Amino acid sequence: MGKRDDFDPRLKSYLRRGASTPPPAGFEARVVAEARRQRRGWVLQVAAAAALLVLAVGLGIAVQRARQSGGVTPTATPFASPNVNPTPTPTPGGGAPETPLHWAASSDDADVAEALIDGGADIEAAGGSIGTPLDNAVGYGCWHVARLLAAHGARVGKLWQAAALGMLTRVEELLAASPAPGTEEITEAFWQACHGGQRRAAELLLGHGAQINGIPGYSQQTAAEVAAGPDTRREILVTWLRGLAPEAST
Repeated sequence: MGKRDDFDPRLKSYLRRGASTPPPAGFEARVVAEARRQRRGWVLQVAAAAALLVLAVGLGIAVQRARQSGGVTPTATPFASPNVNPTPTPTPGGGAPETPLHWAASSDDADVAEALIDGGADIEAAGGSIGTPLDNAVGYGCWHVARLLAAHGARVGKLWQAAALGMLTRVEELLAASPAPGTEEITEAFWQACHGGQRRAAELLLGHGAQINGIPGYSQQTAAEVAAGPDTRREILVTWLRGLAPEAST
């Protein structure tokens, strides 16, 4: 019902005296009005949260379909020659269905992702179109959510994840791991470093034998081409703007 200091002085006096005395005029009406006001506030908050979640799911579906049709899904597929156009082979990250956090990660909606994390969402849940929410975020170029997940303790256990996020210390640790990563893994990490705009990580990986023109089996772009492209958040923004003003696409 609000802070006690916000109560009408007559209501305070009545509460101190107890219910044995008649309530002041309008007491019941005031109580009912306050209860209705608080109920409306909660309903609006729940509705807003649900709307954000639905928007994140819708955007995630659209982005996932677009990305899968373009073949940007990290898998274990070997690297192809730059002169070959590999066939995209998206591989689910597990047998479980995707969670709302996977969808938020795939659409780079950091606000929804943070709300889900604060609400107890599993940041290591498998089952995404790529794997964990962090796998999805990095794989689809959703850098705001990727960094948010890392800040909340998501495990960065793959060289390509660390490279894409520019986590140099972690990159060095994974390069020094036993068994040591091979040329394909290092080249994939180099490509992802360029995907994430991480020049220092890219330089580090080149020094460890990455192939500058190597292309992952899930893409048709070189490192230079993917570095020049927009990230998912900008793609969503452009799509939205073009939907509002079709002439903007010409």
